[in-house]
Amino acid sequence: MVLTYRVLLTGVGGFVGSHLARQLLAEGHDVTGLISPSTDRWRIRDIESRLSIVESDLENVAAVEDLIQTARPEICIHLAWRGWSGRAAAETNFTSLSGSLELLRLIQKIGCERFVAAGTCFEYDLQYEQLVETTPLNPHDVYGACKKALFEIAQEFSNLTGLRVLTPRLFYSYGPYEDERRLVPSTMLRLLKGETAELTPGLQVRDYLHVEDAAAAIWSAATSRIDGAVNIALGEPTTVAEIAETIGDLLGRPDLILLGARDCPENEPMRVLADASLLRRDIGWAPRYSLRDGLAHTLAWWQTWAGCV
Repeated sequence: MVLTYRVLLTGVGGFVGSHLARQLLAEGHDVTGLISPSTDRWRIRDIESRLSIVESDLENVAAVEDLIQTARPEICIHLAWRGWSGRAAAETNFTSLSGSLELLRLIQKIGCERFVAAGTCFEYDLQYEQLVETTPLNPHDVYGACKKALFEIAQEFSNLTGLRVLTPRLFYSYGPYEDERRLVPSTMLRLLKGETAELTPGLQVRDYLHVEDAAAAIWSAATSRIDGAVNIALGEPTTVAEIAETIGDLLGRPDLILLGARDCPENEPMRVLADASLLRRDIGWAPRYSLRDGLAHTLAWWQTWAGCV
């Protein structure tokens, strides 16, 4: 017998959230999506009618407490967050943190049993060669510090209240519906137009995971008995150059990949690699896509989406 859940999903209109929503609906779960009124819903247009939508910014979540309580969620998966690295995004990160803490309080108040709040690899001390869940936390920007604060406060709140809390720490994801400015889609779209992709030398080591696999991993972790933190990653190293060269090879245009045309951004970490043993061994998750297969799948989607068949 397959268990179904009532799920509150914040960030349902986002990159990872939209893919997780599709998976949950496909499995027959009852999904209530919390979405900001200002969010462009292009990623969920095909599934929006099957979702129960609650419109609210994260910082105003208390105003829709009655609607959330009516949904009676058994699991809250909190993916919504505005703010990234850099000084300009500091205030936005602060707002996301305060709204997340208000959501945490509300979830416990209405009797939800599980709070799953997305973390990030940037909570870790990135000087370590491979990042395991017990690696020391030492963020180097406001974004990572705010995510770390949410993790630590949620853990202490769990100790006080008994609410089961999990932080899936996301590494690097790619796939359909990704922001066009990021590495994989920007490279694909330039090559599809016959333009060169001017990149750094590409020596940065990363841990990339197809977004459908990332969504499946989050759900597997959410429904497991694991509390605390879990890395959401493939656990296999690849370089930016290897990703770009694979895209060039898939399109038959390796000549358009110009490695070394740009300098590596200042202070960019050269190695971010997860240990995914907990996710694979204890939770039992396994990826659907290899890197090459995932890039091929993503490329086919962009060819259709961009009309570049």
